[in-house]
Amino acid sequence: MDKPAPLGVGLQYNPEILDWFPFETQPVDLFEILLDAIMGPLDSPWIFRPGQERRMQALGAAKPLLAHSNYGCEFGFGRLEDTPAVRRHVALARAINSPWVGDHCFYGDASWLDIWSSPVQFSSPELVRVADRARRLQEIYGMPLAHENAAYYMPTPGAMMREAEFMARLVDRAGTWLHLDLHNVYTNSVNLAGYDAEDYLATIPLDRVVCIHLAGGSWYDGLYHDWHDSTVPEPVWAMLDQVLSRALPSAVILEFQGRAHHPQTRELGGAEDEAMIAADLARAKAAWDAAARRHGVVPPVREIA
Repeated sequence: MDKPAPLGVGLQYNPEILDWFPFETQPVDLFEILLDAIMGPLDSPWIFRPGQERRMQALGAAKPLLAHSNYGCEFGFGRLEDTPAVRRHVALARAINSPWVGDHCFYGDASWLDIWSSPVQFSSPELVRVADRARRLQEIYGMPLAHENAAYYMPTPGAMMREAEFMARLVDRAGTWLHLDLHNVYTNSVNLAGYDAEDYLATIPLDRVVCIHLAGGSWYDGLYHDWHDSTVPEPVWAMLDQVLSRALPSAVILEFQGRAHHPQTRELGGAEDEAMIAADLARAKAAWDAAARRHGVVPPVREIA
């Protein structure tokens, strides 16, 4: 499958902050939709959660929508066809006319869906298993599948290679793509000894990066956490500039969240946080627009609704 056309800069449309943040009026090029947040229960006949189909139709009438799968269990050990990814996410991605689907490269099964940051084992046997499932899943979706790198807080047991090498070999074997979360790379470089962000970007094939995630986090109990509760750190902006100097992804998405990760996550809200989001969004648009021009792409014209 070909790399999707450039779209620009957007926001992850997060239900956790819908009560105070005016997503619909933001001058963005697209919204990323978390499929888990809109999918109907697996024991019901409904693809959409009640009320979400109409909301997505209204949102999609104004902006392109991107599908993102968090807990589809596609890289667990159950039969692929029985996973939420196949039973719900495929139909949802098609229903919102997503040009590709972003997909966390996580383990998962029906008994521990809500475990956050459970990356696959970076080993040769797992490379074969995950790549084979990814190739099949991309065929089922009928659109490009882009693997998102995880944030995690201890070395993965049984690893036989660096994460960046695993991801590079994964997309080569599966014929899939990369969804590069730069804040996850930064988080891992802060928390894990020997994890080198510069080496990560030098190892993965940047021409296979379809989308980039930007976010901020917080320190708690001796670790830096990917909590999406603060402004994008300067080292993450520096990595974005480095990537954009060499390749143009189809989209850059900013993530902001509530308290889903942990009770200590800062609860966003109010004028200051809205200004923080606006400032990060403006900086991301300026970086992507400049890179687009260097790559011969005309940046989109944005108007405030």
